[in-house]
Amino acid sequence: MKTNIKGILLKALVFACSLQLTACSFSFAQQTIIQYLSGTDKDHPVNWDFVCTQGRRSGVRTTIPVPSQWEQQGFGTYVYGFDKETDEQGIYGYSFPSGNWANKKVLLVFEGVMTDAEVTVNGRSAGDKHQGGFYRFSYDITHLLKKNGNNRLEVKVNKRSANESVNRAERKGDFWKFGGIYRPAYLQICPRTHINKVAIDAKADGKFNLQVHTQNTNEQQSVEVQLQELNGTAIGQKVSIQAGDSVSLAAHFPGVKTWNPEQPHLYNAIISILQGNTVVHTITQRFGFRTVEFHARDGFYVNGVKVLLKGVNRHSIWPESGRTLSRDVHLLDIGAMKDMNMNAVRMSHYPPDPEFLDLCDSLGLFVIDELTGWQAAYDTVVGKKLVKELVLRDVNHPSIIMWSNGNEGGWNRALDNDYALYDPQKRFVIHPWEKFNGTDTKHYPDFNYVANAVLYGTEVFFPTEFMHGLFDGGHGASLEDFWNEMCKHPYFAGGFLWSLVDEGIVRTDKDGVIDVAGNMAPDGIVGPHREKEGSYYTIKKVWSPVMVHSKTFPANSQLQVENGYLYTNLSNVSFEWKTAAFPQAHDTSSVAIIKSRGVVKGPSLAPGEKGWLSLPVLPDSLTDAIYLTAYDAGHKEIAAWSWPLQLPQTISVKATVVPAAVINIQEDAATLTINQDGITYYFDKASGYLQKVFNGKQEISLSGGPVLTTADQILTEFKHYRKDQTYIVEPVYKGDNQFWVKWTFQQGRLPQLNYTYKIKGAADYMGITFNYPEQQITGMKWLGQGPYRVWKNRMQGQQFGVWEKSYNNTITGESWEYPEFKGWHGGLYWVQVQSKEAGFVIYTGGENVFLQMLQPQRPAAAPNDYTHPAFPKGNIGFMHAISAIGTKFQPAEVMGPQSGKNIHLNYMPMSGVLWFDFK
Repeated sequence: MKTNIKGILLKALVFACSLQLTACSFSFAQQTIIQYLSGTDKDHPVNWDFVCTQGRRSGVRTTIPVPSQWEQQGFGTYVYGFDKETDEQGIYGYSFPSGNWANKKVLLVFEGVMTDAEVTVNGRSAGDKHQGGFYRFSYDITHLLKKNGNNRLEVKVNKRSANESVNRAERKGDFWKFGGIYRPAYLQICPRTHINKVAIDAKADGKFNLQVHTQNTNEQQSVEVQLQELNGTAIGQKVSIQAGDSVSLAAHFPGVKTWNPEQPHLYNAIISILQGNTVVHTITQRFGFRTVEFHARDGFYVNGVKVLLKGVNRHSIWPESGRTLSRDVHLLDIGAMKDMNMNAVRMSHYPPDPEFLDLCDSLGLFVIDELTGWQAAYDTVVGKKLVKELVLRDVNHPSIIMWSNGNEGGWNRALDNDYALYDPQKRFVIHPWEKFNGTDTKHYPDFNYVANAVLYGTEVFFPTEFMHGLFDGGHGASLEDFWNEMCKHPYFAGGFLWSLVDEGIVRTDKDGVIDVAGNMAPDGIVGPHREKEGSYYTIKKVWSPVMVHSKTFPANSQLQVENGYLYTNLSNVSFEWKTAAFPQAHDTSSVAIIKSRGVVKGPSLAPGEKGWLSLPVLPDSLTDAIYLTAYDAGHKEIAAWSWPLQLPQTISVKATVVPAAVINIQEDAATLTINQDGITYYFDKASGYLQKVFNGKQEISLSGGPVLTTADQILTEFKHYRKDQTYIVEPVYKGDNQFWVKWTFQQGRLPQLNYTYKIKGAADYMGITFNYPEQQITGMKWLGQGPYRVWKNRMQGQQFGVWEKSYNNTITGESWEYPEFKGWHGGLYWVQVQSKEAGFVIYTGGENVFLQMLQPQRPAAAPNDYTHPAFPKGNIGFMHAISAIGTKFQPAEVMGPQSGKNIHLNYMPMSGVLWFDFK
């Protein structure tokens, strides 16, 4: 008999494939299935049937993308903060086909609905009305589903809750109040016998405790857990216990890697119900090993290390979509926080999307998770439900190190102990703003409060809101002073800036304008679309875990460094250095020429240690600056430093040499005219000021100076005379302050202005100004600190180099074209003013000179002048001292040493020298 080998092999292959498909189907059936009814995020919605009962497009039966805020889709009424709220409803409908749900349990899950939700499936109620807009809730709808055909889901959403305590907690707060199904909705399908929820407590020493809650198990079944690396590698042995409605498993896994924000190591727990060797149901829960402890009169410890929380408050917001977000938005925000060297974030004032917490786990941020209650609390009945929903959803995130029971008085003390009912880790509970439970979380302390807390405080000190960032104020301004003083506190645990993002939304009822609710919401370090303000770079520098303590570059190329990490040795950091030469003011390029470069490894310094970094740098007389950048092990930039190697006088003198030319003088009763090298300078004999300049082709409107900024001066004599090959113009002034001015026109040199002044008392700024018509200016290029403007109390974070930017009239927080053009610019060597007229260059020969470029416009919604500091009347100035900026609630004067007014040092006069090039 001839054997049909080919046929046998074919049958075997078919049988093997059928077994494999059966096994795959069986394995898949034992896992929880998520079937989205809505879309997954703002960028991937699904249309549902919809009608809104009030406001825009009310009564129109149409469709709406889900998830979304209905205001952003053109429905209803916009409401911010304490504005009167309409009682509009959104009626949603969606049909979905029946599935193979025999012997399955089907939950209908909503990740977030604002605010009250009544749900029906196939015309029957799914359960009690849910109240609370920021929480996950679900219904068992197994018994409501059809075996065949389509199922009809309907959701009636009330923007305003029927429970007044919910309205007080959530809808009478300082933020936008939206309506809608704004987070995903889905079916969660699992076997009848299933794992309902789990809670993990995994300590840094490897101790592992797991609470498992199941449904419909029997005595012949067991619950098992296997730990794995994220790549699937098994960790230790499986641990099992007889199944029950609620069981606990304990084990010890020595040698595990711990979770912390610098090395956020994660594991998976594979948790299963077994019938013998058959898997009935299995889930995967991600977690991290870490131990969080609070010690009164000491601080917070994570894995035995006392931590400093460098944090910010974060609203969940995007201009086009409100609180409906996406993974990309979460990554933008976490990326910005990590880039600013933050290690913590406070959820203000509600729990975020679950995906945001997943990313905090994997990328590394400490989290304070918050129950809503802006300044009023939920009642006890609804509050207990919402605490349970909050903790059950978020309990397994290693990033969460404490719970916040409301905000600024919005706490119901009857709820304080409820968090521990569902949290086996027993995380610490705080009341932000209150002295509570051994902590002082004072909001918006001034510098004197901090200094007194250092002297007298007995509580662990960490302001959960400080440095209010309205417009361009707060945040980085005064942060260095505050942080240095706070670090003197023996029980200091960190602080949280207010806030990350300008909470601006695109108004669909106002042609797409971005609305920040006047002065209520433009509080961010970044704008609505995450545009970076100047404070961004100050925070990055002040909070850098790598600190370099050198104001100037040392002759021996050795820099003192300090390790400010909590867990990381500085040997994991690399330092890239570069030496550079800069283009001249009239060069078309602004790009520096790199003369040499190299990379060195950081010294072995444990957290908190100081040491020395030696750079193999040999700068020569042609090198203008040196740059140093620190990178972490993943080559993410930590911080950057720059040092000029030449003095302004050295660079300027080289640039001020011009061909020798005859100096001609003309004079009448009102004007002195000086012509040198084809350029004509006009001086007003009544004031002594430069009146205008003519370059042979057109007039240049620089005028009205130099003027001393602090007090009016009266001209007593207008002296001008020839001396050898030079011509001197020397107006003589009299006033409350002393002021000497001398113009020198010398063959072979640009015109030179020397000035000296002495000011009595303290002043917001000190220097000289000229006038120039703002409407003529198109941009500027300068050698100095940049590219952002500075304030007296916000110097950190800018880099020395040649910078260029076009004119803008940006008002920080009301428009978002950054960097702002107007304001103070530090470390000036020269500036090229670009104009509709002929441009011109002004060189300076002194150190620590600030350029005043115009006057920043006052924000239209400014409640006071705390964030609109004083500027001189003139609009192009050269200062030895500049003004500081305050916060929404505090004038600069109460924000620390760097924020005070300016005084002369040792009563010595201030002097400066400028050269003018109008070619």
